[in-house]
Formats: sequence, structure tokens, C-alpha cells
Amino acid sequence: AAAPEWAARRAARLTAEVKRLRERPAPMSAVVAETGDDRVELQSLGSGRQVRGVLAVGTAAPLGTAERYAVHSAVALLTLTGERSRSLQDAERRLGAAVLGMLLSGEPDHARTAAGDLWGSLLDAPFRLLIAEAAGPAGADPTAPRPLRELADALEAAADRAGEPLLTVAEGGDRLVVLAVDGGAVLTERLAAVRGADEPGTVLGLSAPAGPSGAAGAYQQAEQALSVARRRGTALVEHQELATGSILPLLADDAVRAFAQGMLRDLYEHDATGRGDLVASLRAWLSRHGQWDAAAADLGVHRHTLRYRMRRVEEILGRSLDDPDVRMELWLALKTTPAPAPSRRVPPANP
Repeated sequence: AAAPEWAARRAARLTAEVKRLRERPAPMSAVVAETGDDRVELQSLGSGRQVRGVLAVGTAAPLGTAERYAVHSAVALLTLTGERSRSLQDAERRLGAAVLGMLLSGEPDHARTAAGDLWGSLLDAPFRLLIAEAAGPAGADPTAPRPLRELADALEAAADRAGEPLLTVAEGGDRLVVLAVDGGAVLTERLAAVRGADEPGTVLGLSAPAGPSGAAGAYQQAEQALSVARRRGTALVEHQELATGSILPLLADDAVRAFAQGMLRDLYEHDATGRGDLVASLRAWLSRHGQWDAAAADLGVHRHTLRYRMRRVEEILGRSLDDPDVRMELWLALKTTPAPAPSRRVPPANP
């Protein structure tokens, strides 16, 4: 807030000084400008040695006694108002956590009763569940909660402007869970901002639309989307992208690649000796659904040669290609490892 209105432009240039003041224990004051008729004094707001805000007072000259008493009174009143507001916010957060806990425990009726007028309308219509974590390796950044607080503040500000209900719950200090109206201004506005960020401070997973009875499933969807977002290194993934896309992006992590390499290692080692193209032959045979003639034609070999190679694959792996689970695992392993260039041979002429 600024008075008169033009002071807002002057206040915008105080960001660096305000940040420095907030890093020091309350109460604290500092004169940040004193040139000619432009003098600005900052006063920290808050108790318990924690700064909750800053009051900036601009004057043309140093404060007189009466003016000093007026500023001190304003600091006291603003601090008291802020602490009361914070107490109400803390109580609201505890209630929000209880409502979320009831939803995830499969108690939508109790959650609706506890939500009351605060979030009742949110539970009366489809909502989407969002889980956010700070970007970067877990635990690597000691200031990780700050991006989450900034995200929560931005979402709540968007909800206030749009007149939409919003439920935000902090989990363990390093995760934020949000319930927002499906198709509402909050998700539309903020998610567009997240997607457009050059260096996102948070990673988000977003569920499909759900109702109170489907909150637990929506939470799992958001978890899965968040996990994929981390692996991809992107700011946001929606569960609907996973439901309509390929399963392969879900498998793009080190554990799956290690499994694939271990499963195919003996075949690669065999091929490295020059005794046959077993990996390429297996890939062609699986891609043709076990059709010998079609797969052999793709490889440029006789079908009897391909049959011999598939028997060698079974012998080396110690597994039967008649087992659909084995074929599935081998196909996924091949899809997560680079394809070798098969040697093309001319099939022998028929006698």
C-alpha cells in the first residue's frame, strides 16, 4: 500500500534495501536516502525478532519529535494488526490441512462439513489437485521453501482477484498441495506463467479434474505428473498428458536404463564378437509381432537364419520368447536403449 499514489513508484525502487532490512532481526530501522528534499526511512514490522513487513516513510527533512511518535505508533499498530492476521492465517492453514487430510482419507462428507463457507464451494464443483516442489535436487537448496511461498502468494492473489476459492496446504516445508477450481482463472493464469518461466523456481504436477470422492486418486495423479516433470526437467506436467501420450517418457530415468542395459548386455556382448546381429534381429522380430517372413525381409536374411538367431537369443538370455511378459520386457528394454545399425545382407537364392 502506498499514499499518496505516486509514492508507489518511489517505493518500487526500495526493493533491495527492504530485502536487506528483512534479513536482520526486528525491530530495525534504516535511512536509505537523504539527498536534498528526498529522505526515506524504513521501519521493520514484526515481533519475535522476525520481520513481517516494512514501513517506508518519505519526508523532506529528518523527523521531528511529534512525527517520530506518529511513526512509532504506526509501527506498533501495523505490527499488532499483522500478528493478528498471521494468527488467523495459521488457524486457516491448520483447518485447510485437516480438510485435505479428510479428503485423502476417503471422508468427503466430513471434509465438506469442516470446509464450511471457506472452501465449501470448491468442493461443490470439479477441482484439480496441484503438487509443487522447489526446482533442483531435493535438499540441495536451503532456501527451497521460498519459491513455494512465492507460488502460494501468487496463487492466493490470483484467487482473490478472480473471487475463486483456493485451498493451499504446505507439506513438510518442501512441498505445496493446492486445490483449485477446474477451468478457473487461478489455474489458467498461474500455469501459463509457470510454463513461460525461463528459470522456473518450482516443479509442478497437476491432476485431472476430480470431485471430493476422487481426491485420493487425484493426489496420486499429481504425484505421478510431478515425478515425470522432475525427470524431464520441465516446470509443469499435467496428468492428462501422461494418460493420452506414450508410456516411454515415464520410463526415461537411470533405473530403467540400467535395467535395460543389464537385460540386453549378453546380447550386445555376443554381437560384439561378430557372430551375428542378435539385438537387431530381436528388434525386427518383435516389431513385426513374430512374423518370420516380414522380419527376415526387414533384415535382409533368410527366415531360417532369423529362427536360428531367436533360438540363440533364448539360449543366451535363458528365457522363452513364447512368454508375452518376456517379449514386453525385451521390447521396452530395446526402446530405452539406442538401436544399433543392422548389417544388411542379401538372402541366399532358392535352389
